[in-house]
Amino acid sequence: GALLALSKPPGLPILGRPGDLSLDALLPALRRRLGLTAELHVVKAPAREYSGLVLLSSCYHTTKKLQQFFTNARQRGQYPATYRAISVGVPAEMEGEICTGLCWQQQGDRAMVVPVPAPGRRSLARKDVKITLTRYRVLSAVGGCALLQLQPKTAFPEQLQVHLTLLLCPALGDHEHSSHVGRVLGVPFLLTPEAAPTRTQVLDEELLSRLGLSTRQLHHLPLHIHLQELVLP
Repeated sequence: GALLALSKPPGLPILGRPGDLSLDALLPALRRRLGLTAELHVVKAPAREYSGLVLLSSCYHTTKKLQQFFTNARQRGQYPATYRAISVGVPAEMEGEICTGLCWQQQGDRAMVVPVPAPGRRSLARKDVKITLTRYRVLSAVGGCALLQLQPKTAFPEQLQVHLTLLLCPALGDHEHSSHVGRVLGVPFLLTPEAAPTRTQVLDEELLSRLGLSTRQLHHLPLHIHLQELVLP
């Protein structure tokens, strides 16, 4: 019918500037290749750094109806999107919820998303801070890494990466937030964004060997967060 599902590689943005490679720029060619007469719209897609399910529609009304369904489902306490992630470290609890305030904060010449554990009423009222929640479950663990199921109830940029760092288990390939988890004698602890500038993720020699990577190649390692499943009405 009107729906089309694709699997997006990590690093491909949904929107881009004219001339840049993006999913939006590829839609006209995709429409021609599939022989569709109607224009394709993006219903739901993972963030640029994520891989996984992209839902497209050739019907404007279907697009709006589904987008409203996803919004209403979250408001009803449901979890319409399910992600998979590989984490460096295994959570202390096999399942649970991460709930915290998130906001944008200027760090030098760039803005980044930071947690706000106890936001004030004024900052919430001004919408400077948003309360976010993700439900997680450990599906398997081996060699100090875990395969996690993640179900966000809220939508905020980089929410899943920040929530995983709060579990002291940053996502594999997270070169943005993984520096906020430090280690002393192998025990992880949380660092403030001010005390931990962004850098390429640091992995131990054993994990590097298992991945078949050298230290120089680490900055090419993509973020291992994947949009696995969407619930449709």
